[in-house]
Amino acid sequence: MISLTKIRELIIKAPSTRRRPLHISAASGLVCVGSTLYVVADDELHLGVFSTTEPQPGDLIRLFDGALPDIKAERKRRKPDLEALVLIPPFRSFPHGALLAIGSGSRPNRRRGALLGLDANGAVCGSPRELDLSPILGPLKDAFPELNIEGAVVFGDELRLFQRGNKRQADNAIIRYPLSRVLDALQSPRANTVEPSTIIRLDLGLIRGVPFCFTDATALPNGDMVFCAVAEDTEDAYRDGPCIAAGIGIVDNDGQLLSLQRLDRPYKVEGISARLDGDRLDLLLVTDADDPGTPAALFSTSIPK
Repeated sequence: MISLTKIRELIIKAPSTRRRPLHISAASGLVCVGSTLYVVADDELHLGVFSTTEPQPGDLIRLFDGALPDIKAERKRRKPDLEALVLIPPFRSFPHGALLAIGSGSRPNRRRGALLGLDANGAVCGSPRELDLSPILGPLKDAFPELNIEGAVVFGDELRLFQRGNKRQADNAIIRYPLSRVLDALQSPRANTVEPSTIIRLDLGLIRGVPFCFTDATALPNGDMVFCAVAEDTEDAYRDGPCIAAGIGIVDNDGQLLSLQRLDRPYKVEGISARLDGDRLDLLLVTDADDPGTPAALFSTSIPK
């Protein structure tokens, strides 16, 4: 089993609204650029920005206008449910690349995303561009009874989305698109739909009758993908349930499952970043506490490649 080391809680300098806590509680996507850690939370309209080397509280960058209700049930109903964050390489008007935040697509109001340009140092620059993700998520309604995008990676000229299953629909999949077509469609005012080039379905196994399901992923230089997964006892893509177990796995560039190792504790890990160091993978992970009063946490571990 894999042990995690807690680095810090995701404390922030100022709350997103007056009644919100001074922390991110539902971290759901992670990208590391140099010594800067970017985190999306599925119950916020903001992006969290933290240092990997300094312990000071993080900042928030607003992604969408408006405000979400403070009452948990109403907030859950109206949130954009940002579940994935991916680094996009340089293109067009983004000479230093960009961050793409992606909603889960599990409800019509959860098909929003945001594109944030980066400067030469990997810092966010300029204003975020709000995106309608319908051109890429809309065509998936026939492929998945319950769409729930939880991770995204870029390798070469390909965007790969990770579909998360649940206890009733254990339908994990990697959905591949031509990256250039996706970027064109998402930035066009009259975008045509973009059909996936390939959908690869994977069975990650069960524990106590609950399937392991994707919660995030990151790409390695050879195209292999490191992912985190949890066995959450819930029967749909909307309601939360107890986390029975969690794990870290590797899928190769062709979509074949190479490994899946359990964590020694059932942390609900929902964001992952990986750095290859020889034959070792150094990992950072963030958690979703499923409780607004409990801070999400940043963990680290290393595993053999």
